[in-house]
Amino acid sequence: MTSATSLVRVETPGGVRIGVATADGVHALPVDSMAELLALPLPRILALVENPGDELTVTRLLPPLDGRGEVWCAGVTYARSMGARMEESTEASVYDKVYAAERPELFGKAPAWRVVTDGEPVGIRADSGHDVPEPELVLYANAAGELVGLGIGNDMSSRSIEGENPVYIPQAKVYAGAMALAPRITLLTGVGEPTNLAIGMRIERAGNVVFSGETSTTQLARRPADLLEWLFRGCEFPDGVALSTGTGIVPELDFALQEGDVITIEIAGLGSLTNTVAVGREPFSALCRGERPTAG
Repeated sequence: MTSATSLVRVETPGGVRIGVATADGVHALPVDSMAELLALPLPRILALVENPGDELTVTRLLPPLDGRGEVWCAGVTYARSMGARMEESTEASVYDKVYAAERPELFGKAPAWRVVTDGEPVGIRADSGHDVPEPELVLYANAAGELVGLGIGNDMSSRSIEGENPVYIPQAKVYAGAMALAPRITLLTGVGEPTNLAIGMRIERAGNVVFSGETSTTQLARRPADLLEWLFRGCEFPDGVALSTGTGIVPELDFALQEGDVITIEIAGLGSLTNTVAVGREPFSALCRGERPTAG
């Protein structure tokens, strides 16, 4: 668990509230939603954080986006990611070209209402057969494109669908349960610039670790600020945006997730994100009703 100051959406006995979390607990902020907060200029956000209200009684941590918030992802930003995409693909050359290109690969991943968080299930498609998690540093920006804070994400991916043809990437990446975000937006004032953060992931099956890996954001081939600048060139995000920056940890080609696997991602200074794998659409149908899915 991180002790750095972070922004959170929480469930309380009185409803959903927005707060600032520190080692002393979670204290209320005078906004009705994270969307309202991320619509503000960064100096205004930091001023509110410096003077929070009463301590909140938290019954559950929720995903950190709401309203018209969106999650986008960057791809092929680490050498390991480029190599993995080339291994699985029938059109391998497109990946080394985008790795070296000026323009990054960016794609829409999920609206806020589709996002799952710590302790909830993540999904693999029933028609895939070869799926992996992608542990990623997440950048949170306000409506003005200013970097507000950092978080942890899991960009779930179907290697079999993406490998069959690159134009199938939307189906390999965008589906029920495909995006998990840790519940905290850790402010930069607590961790500094995201250029040297250790990232680790382990996958457990029936209580045994079947995969583990480590990387660092020092291996990120693109500057986080540049990724945000490219994203805001063509889009506006009035309620803020989360940009997941790509992965440097990819299991070998003979590894595939199974139902019930437990995925834990850790990033230094930001905490952890743990989810259990579920298959198909049905485990995530609660999200369509504005409810939270349950693992298992």
